[in-house]
Amino acid sequence: MKNRSLIKKALIALASGFAFITAIILLGSCNGFGKLGGGVDSTKGLKDFYADYFPIGVAVSPRSLEGEQGELIKKNFNSLTAENVMKPALIQPKKGEFNWADADKIVEFAQANGMKVRGHTLCWHAQTGQWMYQDSLGNLLPKEEALANLKDHITAVVSRYKGKVYGWDVLNEIVVDDTSAAKVYRESSPWYKVAGTDFIPLIYKWAHEADPDAILFYNDYNTENPIKRDKIYNMLKGLLDQGVPIHAVGLQAHWKLNDPTEENLRAAIDKFSSLGLDVQLTELDITVNMGRNDPDSTFTAEREQKQLEQYKMAFNVLRDNKKKITGVTFWNVSDRGSWLDRGGKKAYPLLFDENLKPKKAFWAVVDF
Repeated sequence: MKNRSLIKKALIALASGFAFITAIILLGSCNGFGKLGGGVDSTKGLKDFYADYFPIGVAVSPRSLEGEQGELIKKNFNSLTAENVMKPALIQPKKGEFNWADADKIVEFAQANGMKVRGHTLCWHAQTGQWMYQDSLGNLLPKEEALANLKDHITAVVSRYKGKVYGWDVLNEIVVDDTSAAKVYRESSPWYKVAGTDFIPLIYKWAHEADPDAILFYNDYNTENPIKRDKIYNMLKGLLDQGVPIHAVGLQAHWKLNDPTEENLRAAIDKFSSLGLDVQLTELDITVNMGRNDPDSTFTAEREQKQLEQYKMAFNVLRDNKKKITGVTFWNVSDRGSWLDRGGKKAYPLLFDENLKPKKAFWAVVDF
């Protein structure tokens, strides 16, 4: 009887041991040591899933490169864009006074971790020091003086990062949002007021002279809207016909749950690439906030599903067009902080949540 009791205890202990081992295996799988359901490898970062397609980038501040955010960036991205610190007003707030330190930190982080860097942006109607185009009384400077300031700025910035920044958003958002096909340019831009469209070929020429190997972009939003898409296409075609060194177009991709449609996204990629230009998504995010009339921007299950579907559609299209797409960059790291968070409403627009964990949309994007 005593022997039977001992055998029974031994069998119970053995069974418990198997249960313990099984539990450890299951827990390990859930915590990134194996594979999640559907065969998606949770040990890989976003960039690893797309290694055979295109670089995956993110817009950063120097602060976001530190601590747990920095580790998330290193795991998931292989390209960086400075969200703000390379914009004209921040990098040269006064004539001849350059703030290089923050931009240098981003470039140095990228180099230390084998990442590429996109430069953003050389010429824009916003976040540009007024000294560059107007006098102390607020009057526009003479065309020659303003353009000389712009040339000196572009030459200094591109030259400093020659060989370190592979591509530049040379011109940002010069095409207007207007349903009239006749109105093309943002006439409120100080550069348009100073020089009409004469400055556009010049800024590409100056950037190319400063770094002949850099890929030069035109960057804009609402590029999937057929009316604006065609305006941008016609402008770029005209510049290319003149021999202006433009190599790529950036679709900013600040999108909504219901926009763009797959049809419009595919059409935009096809149209711009038909000019021989590379295409990138340069500022990707998909907000769940439906606009001013949306009283509630909470991240409901319904919105979560719609965001997942929109992201999945977009990346299906991008993979189909991998020969035309040379990069995809997200605008901010996670839902912890987005430029779209305003007035107490959060936008929840990215693939990582406020705790820096992958959202369901993340798994939809990498499950292919």
